[in-house]
Amino acid sequence: MKAKLLIVDDDPDIATMLEDRLQASDYGTVIARDGVEALELVEREAPHLMLLDLDMPRLTGLEVLKRLPNVRPAEDLPVIVMTAHASIDAAVEAMKTGAYDFLTKPLDKDHLLIVIGKALERDNLKRQVACLKSEVDSRYASIVGMSAKVRALMESAQRAAKSDAGVLLLGESGTGKELFARSIHQWSPRRAMPLVVINCVALTETLLENELFGHERGAFTGADRLQKGKLEMADGGTVFLDEIGDMSLPLQAKLLRVLQDREFHRVGGTRLVSVNIRIIAATNKDLRQAVKTGEFREDLFFRLNVVSLTLPTLRERLDDLPTLAKFFLNRHAREAKRPGMMFSPAAMEAMCRYRWPGNIRELENVVARAVVLNRSDIIEPDMLSLDAVAYAEPEKRLPHLSLPYHESMEEHSRYIIEQAIEEAEGNQTKAADRLKLQRTYLARLIKQQKAKEEPD
Repeated sequence: MKAKLLIVDDDPDIATMLEDRLQASDYGTVIARDGVEALELVEREAPHLMLLDLDMPRLTGLEVLKRLPNVRPAEDLPVIVMTAHASIDAAVEAMKTGAYDFLTKPLDKDHLLIVIGKALERDNLKRQVACLKSEVDSRYASIVGMSAKVRALMESAQRAAKSDAGVLLLGESGTGKELFARSIHQWSPRRAMPLVVINCVALTETLLENELFGHERGAFTGADRLQKGKLEMADGGTVFLDEIGDMSLPLQAKLLRVLQDREFHRVGGTRLVSVNIRIIAATNKDLRQAVKTGEFREDLFFRLNVVSLTLPTLRERLDDLPTLAKFFLNRHAREAKRPGMMFSPAAMEAMCRYRWPGNIRELENVVARAVVLNRSDIIEPDMLSLDAVAYAEPEKRLPHLSLPYHESMEEHSRYIIEQAIEEAEGNQTKAADRLKLQRTYLARLIKQQKAKEEPD
């Protein structure tokens, strides 16, 4: 798209000259004769850049700069001010007020085009960074779901985030441990510094050691220059150690040294490297059992297990499944440029009846596959490709089964009557037919239950 430039100058000859030069360089132009008109055009024309004369009637260029944030965020509109040699002090003041750069009159055409090009390039890069940050934040820092378990977990994570205490995230694979780690980092005072993710099971012991600590030049064959490790790169920020239960015992000992002293040696080095990092670790293993069997160091476990958060499986938070499924559907449909896709009621019911051995990760993969392979905008159960082995009838949660016998029987009677009436849409005759009871007998049972509910 052709960039639109706003020229603000009360001298018509200069304004026309600038318009001709810029249009010849394939820019679109809009002209304002004074500061008041300039502010009106900023709002109406949405230019990509402003060329602003400082010495104007009604409103000076400096006054325009000061009022500009009321019309449009200053960071969204680069401003290049134009001034005479005698007004350099005013140009410096304009830079302090928010201008990108200044040019002195008479204007040099080549210099003018270079400054404009750089200003537009910087603005474009800022927009790209903002866009990428938004995409990353939406992908990694959105904890979806408002079930009681998730709300309680988020509250604990937010409290833990305010400190530098180590956090140990537990739970099955696919429950969102990395997402919680990223969220804890974003909620912490370290959020402006890096979050470095290290997968402890994806690399061999030697490669993982190099990944963590880096190496000195000449440490091994092919080490032709110094390389910083990820612990060093995360200085001031957070390190997320995923699948720490699979880390070897020798590396566990070295990591313990880092946690205790906040310093280490690079591979092949003798100089101590000091770091200021916060550790968040995650595993799907039972570390207490691993400690008993000698597979995990007890001292390291206690260092990591300052704050322990166990993430629920998807089976334990089925109330969140519709919200999660729609979240993933919207994301993948947007990426596939297929807005408007939706689940049929039967598809949603099928997902709620599935056991989800792979948890949230499996749910996202199921939804992504349905978006890619489905020709229709309505996703039906057969398009989800759910594993029949993990498919089950809806699981009824009956807490009254743990009550004493007589109380349990009364609660169960209330439960099946309420279910029958709900399925019959409030029609007691149909509900009685479903329960194989006479209509009058059902009415008497309902009356008895209501009587018990009324206070004495």
